[in-house]
Amino acid sequence: MRLPMNGFQKTAAIFNKGVTPLLRLPGIGSALSGSMTVLHYTGRKSGKQFELPVGYRRKGDEVIVGVAMPDRKTWWRNFSGDGAPISVDLDGGTRTGHAVSNRNERGEVSVRITLDA
Repeated sequence: MRLPMNGFQKTAAIFNKGVTPLLRLPGIGSALSGSMTVLHYTGRKSGKQFELPVGYRRKGDEVIVGVAMPDRKTWWRNFSGDGAPISVDLDGGTRTGHAVSNRNERGEVSVRITLDA
C-alpha cells in the first residue's frame, strides 16, 4: 500500500518534473552536467520506472549522490543492502552501473554508484 505524499514530497515531485527536461536541453544541460544529472532506476517494491534529477560528484567510474534530508525522501532506500542496478545520464549518454546507499554515524545518506565499464 502506497502512503499519500506529504507536502514536501508533492513540492519535490513538481520540481523534479520541471528540472528533468531542462537537464536535457542543449546549453542548460551541458552547463549543469558537471554537477547535476538524471538517475533512472526501478522501484524495488513497485517495479515502476523512475527518473530523478540529482546533484553529484564524480571521480572516474564512481559517482556519489548526497541525499539531503534523507528522512523526508524514500528513493535512496531502493539501493540499501546489496544495492541495485541504476542508469545515469553522463558524458552525453546514459551509463549503467550499480548503486548502494549508506547512512553514516551522523545520519547523512549518500548513494555510491559504480559505473559499468
